[in-house]
Amino acid sequence: MKLGCIGDDFTGSSDLANTLAKEGMRVVQYTGVPKGAAQSDVDAGVIALKSRSIAVEDAVRQSLDALDWLRAQGCTQFFFKYCSTFDSTEEGNIGPVADALAKALDAHQVVVCPAFPGTGRSVYQGHLFVKDKLLSESGMEAHPITPMTDPDIRRWMAKQTVFEVGHVGAADVFAGPDQIANALAAQHADGKRHVVVDAIRDEDLRAIGRAAKDLPLITGGSGVALGLPANFGCQARTADWAGQDGPAIALSGSCSVATRAQVDRHLGAFPSREITAEDVIENGLSPDEIADWMLASDALPLAYSSADPETVAEVQAKYGRDVASKALETFFGQVAVAAVAKGATRVITAGGETSGAIVEALGLDTLAIGPEIDPGVPALRASDALVVALKSGNFGAEDFFEKAARLLAGAA
Repeated sequence: MKLGCIGDDFTGSSDLANTLAKEGMRVVQYTGVPKGAAQSDVDAGVIALKSRSIAVEDAVRQSLDALDWLRAQGCTQFFFKYCSTFDSTEEGNIGPVADALAKALDAHQVVVCPAFPGTGRSVYQGHLFVKDKLLSESGMEAHPITPMTDPDIRRWMAKQTVFEVGHVGAADVFAGPDQIANALAAQHADGKRHVVVDAIRDEDLRAIGRAAKDLPLITGGSGVALGLPANFGCQARTADWAGQDGPAIALSGSCSVATRAQVDRHLGAFPSREITAEDVIENGLSPDEIADWMLASDALPLAYSSADPETVAEVQAKYGRDVASKALETFFGQVAVAAVAKGATRVITAGGETSGAIVEALGLDTLAIGPEIDPGVPALRASDALVVALKSGNFGAEDFFEKAARLLAGAA
């Protein structure tokens, strides 16, 4: 294994695996730290953790365990993957995990780059944009778990790390890999260990990747990984894929703007059922009931808890943030288990926490990477009889659920 990757959630990990696979690497995504050794033909291993919003000390411990396993597989470079909207609180977990990995690897020029132009995320003058809006005006400021109220990644990262935070601006990035490398070295000489790097185009990401060829640790969204496979002699290729016949279901727990638009579109044309915290916590709604309803449909059924920020705030005020979110995540995991046991062969999920809960409930240990459904979202094969799509809340076109069902079945 050449490149070792640690993702802080399941959807982001599949996003990274998708990027690396398209650029020619043989990639396997693991759910948690594997017990045994990796297959000998794997170029990049992506360990998916559910560490984005857990206690800082737990996130650090899990990430270091993942690092130990990846080092044992022979990896020579390491990538810490977080969301392209830098989802975190003022306490972490991005900064503390990056600190721990940097210390363990003795890494002193650590790239920090959440940019992903293919999904509208860019970093300019250290500020993160979502399309034409600053991060703090994109809807992410109302995120129920990690509200992003400051678009300046330098300031936000500085709140979380014990190290100084530097910056390589767009002018240096546009000048190419050599200038980027020189600028990183200059930041290091000035005492900066974590360095936010601007990027607004895929060409910028590839240049950053080439500049980072000899760096032990890179952090960012999946976009900055675009330039890494070429450093290992890999070339872009199309993923082999055989679809899966059988019933498809969609489960959505994301409250992002993009997912709410996808849900709204689905409501008008397909069987859909809203799942509320009250249904689960007070009314004893049965996962089997929802699974049976879904499998009775000839179309693509959707069960969702996606709601606008005001509704989410009311639910959190009534039940408590952690109680409500945990109840819904657990419920969706149980629905997925029941539906697969009853014959579902294609499972589509929306939302990082929801996807993580479903993957854990189904006990999916390794995922083979298939073709891209929408930017950042690949088809994944979990077993001979099950394929899945794990969508980050902010990703995907409005017809994502339909598109995912078709591609998981093998149709274009």
